[in-house]
Amino acid sequence: MTQLTKGANVAVTAPMVRAALFWTGGPGIPDVDGSALLLQVTGKVAGDEDMVFYNQPAHPSGSVRQAGTAVASPESAACYDVIDINLGQVPASVDRIALVASADGGTFGQVPDLRLVVSDLTAGAELVTFAMTAADETAFVTGELYRRDGSWRLRAVGQGYDSGLAGLATDFGIHVDGGGIEDGSAAGPQPAPAEPAAAPPLVLPPPSWDAPPVPPEPVPTPAPPPAAPPAPPVAAVQTSAAGPVTLRKNERIELADAVSGPLNRVMLSLGWEAEAGKKNIDLDASVIAFDASGEKQCIVWYQHPVEYLAALQHAGDNQGDRAGGSFAENIYVELSRLPEQVAALVFTISSFKGHTFTDLLRAWCALCDDQGREFVRFDLTDTQPSTAVLMAIVRRSGPGQWSVRALGEFHDCRTVRKLVGPAARHARMGY
Repeated sequence: MTQLTKGANVAVTAPMVRAALFWTGGPGIPDVDGSALLLQVTGKVAGDEDMVFYNQPAHPSGSVRQAGTAVASPESAACYDVIDINLGQVPASVDRIALVASADGGTFGQVPDLRLVVSDLTAGAELVTFAMTAADETAFVTGELYRRDGSWRLRAVGQGYDSGLAGLATDFGIHVDGGGIEDGSAAGPQPAPAEPAAAPPLVLPPPSWDAPPVPPEPVPTPAPPPAAPPAPPVAAVQTSAAGPVTLRKNERIELADAVSGPLNRVMLSLGWEAEAGKKNIDLDASVIAFDASGEKQCIVWYQHPVEYLAALQHAGDNQGDRAGGSFAENIYVELSRLPEQVAALVFTISSFKGHTFTDLLRAWCALCDDQGREFVRFDLTDTQPSTAVLMAIVRRSGPGQWSVRALGEFHDCRTVRKLVGPAARHARMGY
């Protein structure tokens, strides 16, 4: 295996390669994402589809694919993010492929053991490694694959940007507003928090609904702000006599037998228990709103808790601690007050610190009506070692009518913004 230094280059003879970005993760370490930009001879992309990243994981040509972020094992702090490239399928108009990375929640100076490893995807043999150091950069061009005399070469670049992924992408001709890139670092890097930032106060108090469903063991719910005036009465969702539908791993269920009558209000209730002294585990409940074409309208989560005059509300962040115990988060939705352009809501769960659902003593989430009655429940404990799940989609099925589908689709990411792409696919497809 060849070890490159900054600026050095080497021939690449393998027809298919894997570019893996490695680092050591842990509490307070920013989340790192790998991306690729397919560039013309001008050094710019031909269009927004030439950026492959977490919200657009494959190039239309099929030549470049973002395979996602993972940890080496549940016991290891080693993390990696993978881009797979079929050099034989790269369009002839593409002169080079920039391999880039972004740091979410901090700078690359806070990311230890950062290195690029390029391997022969077919043989599995490592070809090149390039170790990098950084300071205040929030985005990096780690390397580039470029054409030379009818063949491909790899150059170790190691060029940093302090404007985040959005600033880097803009320099290469990407229209950030239309590319699904959500990067808040354009104003300069911020120190990585050891804990998620506290949620800002809710603009309006949460709805004065009845108490959330009682889990198998009591889960304390954070005290809400002072109750708002009672909402006008609405027809309640009726659940089947058999009780809530139980969702299992990787299972999609239509809820025709569990829900009848008008669906006016729903609540996502997330609960978990951590074992004392082991790990500080923080789960986050979120909801993504889409229009009928699958375009994201908004995300409601603990850092953006209110939308549509409180028709979507997050009741506040609840962080786990090393003392163990039970924790809960709730999201309230008044379906009858959502704007007409909102055609679908996808409910998600993610683990901010990168712990998996199998690290928990117990975890569950449920969709409920405004009386706290469950119509779908998902036990997250002992499912699989993943850090995020698309739980369910609530879709507008007609004037004033909504239907529900349970999803149970697992992913490996730490924040809701990386679930937008997978969730959009469900928002676009019919039942």
